[in-house]
This record gives sequence, C-alpha cells and structure tokens, in this order.
Amino acid sequence: MRDLHMPGRSEVLATEGMCATSHPLAAKVALDILAQGGNAMDAAIAGAVLLGICEPQMTGLGGDCFVLYNRPGENNIRALNGSGRAASAATAQSLRAQGLSAVPLNSPDAVTIPGAVDAFCYLAETEGRLGLDTILQPAIQYAEIGVPVAPRVAFDWATGVSTLQGAARDHYLINGKAPKIGQVFRSPGQAEVLRRIATEGRDAFYSGEIADDMIATLTAKGGVHTAKDFADTKCSETQPVSGEYGGTELVEHPPNGQGATAILLLNILKHFDLAGMDPWGAERVHIEAEATKLAYDARDRFIADPNYTTRMEHFLAPETAAELAALINPQKAMAAAAPLTEAVHKDTVYITVVDRDRMAVSLIYSIFHSFGSGIASDKFGILLQNRGAGFTLEAGHPNELGGGKRPMHTIIPGMLRQNGKVTMPFGVMGGAYQPTGHARFLSNLTDFGLELQQAVDAPRAFVEDGALKLERGYSDQVSGQLSEFGHNVEVRETPLGGAQAIRIREDGVLEGASDPRKDGCALGY
Repeated sequence: MRDLHMPGRSEVLATEGMCATSHPLAAKVALDILAQGGNAMDAAIAGAVLLGICEPQMTGLGGDCFVLYNRPGENNIRALNGSGRAASAATAQSLRAQGLSAVPLNSPDAVTIPGAVDAFCYLAETEGRLGLDTILQPAIQYAEIGVPVAPRVAFDWATGVSTLQGAARDHYLINGKAPKIGQVFRSPGQAEVLRRIATEGRDAFYSGEIADDMIATLTAKGGVHTAKDFADTKCSETQPVSGEYGGTELVEHPPNGQGATAILLLNILKHFDLAGMDPWGAERVHIEAEATKLAYDARDRFIADPNYTTRMEHFLAPETAAELAALINPQKAMAAAAPLTEAVHKDTVYITVVDRDRMAVSLIYSIFHSFGSGIASDKFGILLQNRGAGFTLEAGHPNELGGGKRPMHTIIPGMLRQNGKVTMPFGVMGGAYQPTGHARFLSNLTDFGLELQQAVDAPRAFVEDGALKLERGYSDQVSGQLSEFGHNVEVRETPLGGAQAIRIREDGVLEGASDPRKDGCALGY
C-alpha cells in the first residue's frame, strides 16, 4: 500500500465496469455507455472519439487506431488494424528527387488516409451493442457545447501551436491564441461530421462532402490524395504477437505497429538480473537504455506494412535477443547500435475499458505529432495526421514510402495474460517511447512487485536522438553515474508519456490505475 502521508493516488476498485483514460470526461462517458447497456467496445469507442475533442493535439477523426480486445467469456485476444495508407500516387522517388532524405512532417506528403473512423464503424457493428447513433452522441454534444481545456492539454496546446497552419489556426485557436486552462474549446464542424457518421456510417466520412473537404485542402497544398484513396480505406483483422516475461505473457498488435519491439526489448532484458538492481538506480536505467538502442535499431530495420515486414520470426526469436544482449557492456554506453548489430540483422488520447462480462478493450488512437500535420480541412476542421513521416525514403527498405502502403506506427495497445487468462489491458502513450514504456511497466510489476498505480507513477528514462532523457524523479546521483557510464544525460521538461491500466483480479474485482502525467483518471462502478 502506498504511503498515505505522501501525495499520490490510490488504485480505483469496482466490480461492474471500469474505464481508464487520459481525460476524465471521456472516462465518464465510457461509464455512461456501459450503464446504458453498452459493452466495453461501445464504451471505448465513445470515449475515444470524445478524446479527439478533449485532446485535439493528440488525436482526432483524421488519425489512426489499433485495438486489442477479447469477447466475453474468451481469453483469445483479437487485433484490429485501423491505420490508413499512403495516397496511391505517393512515391519515395519523388521526394528523393527534391533532395529530401525524410518525409517533411508538416506537408501533405506526410498525410496518410485516416483509418480510425472506418475501424470504429466496423467494431461498433461487429462487436458493439448500441450502434453508432448512440455511442457518438456524447462526442457530438461536447463538440457543440464545448470542453473546458484541462491543464496538461493547455500545456501541450501552447507547445504545439506553431504546427497549425491555414484553416487549422481558425479551427484550433481562440482569438488567434492557444486556449488557456479552463477556456472552452468548441468544434461545431466536427460535431456535424459525427452526426453524419452516426446516421450514415463510414461512407459519410470517406465519400461525399466530408471527404471532398479533406481532399481539396490537401490538393491545394500539393497533395496527391484522391477520392478513391479515401473510399478504399478499410481496417484489417490481424493476429497479435506475444512473448513471456516474468511468468506473464505480453500481447501486442503486430506490424505495422511497433509492439513487437517491446517483446524483443524484454527478451534482451531477460539476460540481466533486473530484479537484483535498485529499481530507481543507474544500473537499471543503463541496461534498459542499451537494450532499447538495440531493440529500436531492429525495429527500424524490420517493421513496416505487414505485407512488407520481413522475418518477424527472427525478430522475436530468443537467439536474436541473446546475440543482442551479448553486445551490452554493463559499465559503458554504446555510441550507436547499428554498427554493432550488422551481424545480427544482416538480412534485413489511449483508452481501456472492461465491462461486467469481462470483455476487455485496449485502444490507442492518434494523429502522431502534436496536432498531426498541422493541416485541417477547411470546412469541417478535421486535423489530418502526419503518419506518413513514419516512412523512410531509403530505396528498397521494407518501410519505404510507397502508394497504398501503411507506415511503421509508434502507437501500440497492450494486454497481459497469465496462465492463458486475460488479466490486464494497458497502454503507455508517448510516441517512440511506447515499447520501452511497455517493457518498463511490466518489469515494474514482475521484477519489483510494484502495485499497479506505483508501476504507472514510477520515474521513467528513455534514450533517443543521442541523449538519455530522464524524468525529474531521478536523483542527481543517478544522473551523475549515468554520465560516468558515457550517456549524454538530459532532464526532460515534459514527462515521458502517460499510462492507463485495468487489472482483472482473481477475485473478479477490477483495479484501475491512471497516470498523473496526464489529466485523466480511472473510473468504475
């Protein structure tokens, strides 16, 4: 049990149903849907769509989603890929000819077709109970009357405001400025879009006036997106990938998501006695950082559109992890992973809901960078994601930009099973950090026996862009030791990601945790 003298929050306990997400209004809406007779899928979709109004810098109708879920009475975990594709006319060669080495973040070249709406409509029909008209009503209402801007959202809004361009500034600024805490943000254009989807289904979004609005906006900026690209958008049922750590099975969405990276990272960490280390000490941070470098190097070589991803069996093989683990020096940071791994790789706003029937949904939904591409459709104000920046321009690479391809994705929903039984849907937001976040969260639970909220609250570290980024929860002594190991240590101004989790306990009680790094909460009844 946590020290009740100290600031913090307790786990939320309930029996009938629970939601954990990054905004309290979305959590409340999810519970309302459950109370109306909806199941976990209805509630997750209702809450997720509302997050696009509550946290527009993070997610929205112009984005993608990935979903893991089980049906009532089943421990079989299903996966749905709701990520969109590049325009059919998109080519890496055209960008290389312009002298570019990467897809520009805030250009129409980075805009892939939004996939989430198709996925939500499909899941509402195949897995839900209430229907789109009912589950979209809360988001429609909030888009019309407005949502008071929460503290973390206001911080992110001010940070990302420079990304907004053209019509996006009209739709997402108030009097030309980022809204402050408590100011009410309204989105009547999105309310109208949601009304049409509620009555007409996915075709209302992918054809007709709404699609024309998105296409015209992109075309005016030089985009090559067509009506057929939008009309052809379709989600895909997929098979999860999984691995074991500390007696717990980690289940992840397969490529083009990066979830397999978390499994590889944990397979590497198995070769070290993490449980014997100080959980907040330099040694654990160092080993995790080095393993992250190696696992992410593998990710960048392998993970792509599932039709192009190569040798996933090799990626997840114990032998691969053992070879990579042998490259780690426990006392010295490697400068870069790639030169060391050539021999190994030579062929080369989250929401979770559990209902009374113990259907569990792990859903993650994003527009990638803050405010996505910064491009919003002129009339309806749909912010368009910049997921195309997840492609590489390297000729012949599995993840090379190409027409109709899905890019490598950073967003990953997670689930845990023990003894074959679904025990926990969870997610850790935070862009590239997510696989490391999944691995650290599971390690916190299994290696160090932390309680659920403690495992979420615990300080985080992440190696990225040549720096080891620490949250302020680490001491100066730890920072100094890591510098002595050779790490370029930076203390983050903003925290690393945000996590949500619901544990289904053996006694049937639901136990929820929500990250204080975000504005959200876990709610149950």
